[in-house]
Amino acid sequence: MTNAGIMPGDLVLVDKGRTPKSGDIVIAQVDGEWTMKYLRKHGNSVTLAPANPKYQPIIPKTELKISGVMTAVVRKYK
Repeated sequence: MTNAGIMPGDLVLVDKGRTPKSGDIVIAQVDGEWTMKYLRKHGNSVTLAPANPKYQPIIPKTELKISGVMTAVVRKYK
């Protein structure tokens, strides 16, 4: 998620009670695998879009569980 400003080693704060909306960065379990992506809603369909254009969007095949919505990033400096 470096193209979204989230760097390796950063801590991500997640609100588990917030209702996710299109454009939010979410922590989700998709078909049994965990990921952090942009949530994109198009009518009744949902896509998880990467910040890095080298990766393809994810369209859930059987299951999507959104665990929370990212609200902040904490960067550690060495």
